[in-house]
Amino acid sequence: MQTIGTWWMWAGFFALVLGMIAVDLFALKGGKGHKVSLKEAGIWSLVWVSIAMLFNGALWWYLKGTLGAEVANAKAVEFFTGYLLEKSLAVDNVFVWLMIFGYFAVPAELQRRVLLFGVLGALVLRTLMILAGSWLIAEFSWILYLFGLFLVVTGAKMMWFAEHEGDLSKNPIVRWIRNHYPVTEKLEGERFFTMRDGVRYITPLLLVLVLVEITDVIFAVDSIPAVFAVTTDPFIVLTSNIFAILGLRAMYFLLADFADRFSMLKYGLAAILMFVGVKMLIVDFFHIPVGWSLGVVAAILAGSIWLSLRRGAQEA
Repeated sequence: MQTIGTWWMWAGFFALVLGMIAVDLFALKGGKGHKVSLKEAGIWSLVWVSIAMLFNGALWWYLKGTLGAEVANAKAVEFFTGYLLEKSLAVDNVFVWLMIFGYFAVPAELQRRVLLFGVLGALVLRTLMILAGSWLIAEFSWILYLFGLFLVVTGAKMMWFAEHEGDLSKNPIVRWIRNHYPVTEKLEGERFFTMRDGVRYITPLLLVLVLVEITDVIFAVDSIPAVFAVTTDPFIVLTSNIFAILGLRAMYFLLADFADRFSMLKYGLAAILMFVGVKMLIVDFFHIPVGWSLGVVAAILAGSIWLSLRRGAQEA
């Protein structure tokens, strides 16, 4: 599969990601219990978005000097579209995480720790899924049609069940863990495991982490094929996806207190999935330019936010 990524570009990108994770873990003590304020979440959201845009700018500058302005402009638009698409679809993670934290009564100061480990796991799993997806597309190009059909069906189901609230007490993963391992009744601070009478117990915080990881994998099955509809270049798909995920934790804390105001957002996300799916299905008959896709995704996202705020004002 053709890609603009050279070995040193891949190495540089992974070094940058590892460096940012190290800063979060050690300099900012991201793994420690801490209640994230709205101001802090806003600042870090701005930082993560800025880093992603700086990366895109540096990529454009390099490509312009080596492959020409036409390639540089195309790849920069692909990166930004993939980034916006992943950011948009990741909003659904926020709604699910809120439900999980609420069900297990996880205090705000512990949510940061859980999401840190959740994001680290997501980075590894998504990297493997994207590389596997790139290989499948290179070997079996027709699989793009399956991706498109899957996105259309998933979007339709998401729209149909937009108002449906899941019951975590019936979640098969939670039930299986509870049936096979001893689980404490209450949280034990920041600990995922605890010892009682010589027996190692799982705490509910570990159940929360497992659910966070599983939900991200489920959403990745939707979002990764969607980005492949924008570009099949694995370097662009991976970098745009990873940068979006790195800022997901900050976005969660930024939106957590306002999530109930965006009641129409799930319908918008469903519409985005269906649009991207249709784009993949008709690619041999009508090619939708990446710029148009960017405009459609941005318009649907902005429209669903506006309708949510309008609906909230009418119900107030």
